[in-house]
Amino acid sequence: MRIPRIYLPQVLNSGNDVALDANALRHVVQVLRLKPGHSLILFNGEGGEYMAELISVEKRRAIAHVSGFRDVSRESRLFTHIGLGISKGERMDFALQKTVELGVSEITPLFTEHCVVQLDDSRAQKKQEHWQAVIVGACEQSGRNTLPTLNPFQTFSQWLDNSQVMTKLILDPTASATLSMVKLDASEVRLAIGPEGGFSNPEVQQAIRNDFVGVTLGPRVLRTESAAIASLAAVQTLWGDLA
Repeated sequence: MRIPRIYLPQVLNSGNDVALDANALRHVVQVLRLKPGHSLILFNGEGGEYMAELISVEKRRAIAHVSGFRDVSRESRLFTHIGLGISKGERMDFALQKTVELGVSEITPLFTEHCVVQLDDSRAQKKQEHWQAVIVGACEQSGRNTLPTLNPFQTFSQWLDNSQVMTKLILDPTASATLSMVKLDASEVRLAIGPEGGFSNPEVQQAIRNDFVGVTLGPRVLRTESAAIASLAAVQTLWGDLA
């Protein structure tokens, strides 16, 4: 059995015993049903990972002994920041999960013209917490020891205004340029991905006025979650650490 990787957002030191938090406890005890003596890999999102062993497992409490630290990084040399149009339910979860597995560095959920999801403050906070949990799970699965940044919701205009000096791309099925035609101007890429229905023409033009380059992923129109995966995989293949 593969050694489970557990995110534990607290100080970790070799030789210490640590209590698993509620999320880790639920996963280890209720889902995996692990017993004392089972090995774990713990990480706190600050880089590197810790070898550990369960020494006590109870219904409401579990203790692990941290035995050693490994300075392991699985981050891409290419910094990628995606502005992701908010889509419904599982589509958004799937896009977040897979882009984390592919090495995304930063994610900003975007309200766009064609966005069909409406969120008040309470629902927005719950969504943010849910998406953070999706990101944590993807890091546990994929071996990443550093959590990508999940920014608060922004409007598309706000996100464009905050663009830094980097290669800036927006997915546009009507564009003539492909990713392979783009020249990488920096070791950072900002990528705009629309929701269901894509970006509106005014949004695409606004992005171009902000020095974004419109790019197409080919002759077929992809769903938003497919576009997120395909575009990031292509970017990582061209300039990052994939393939």
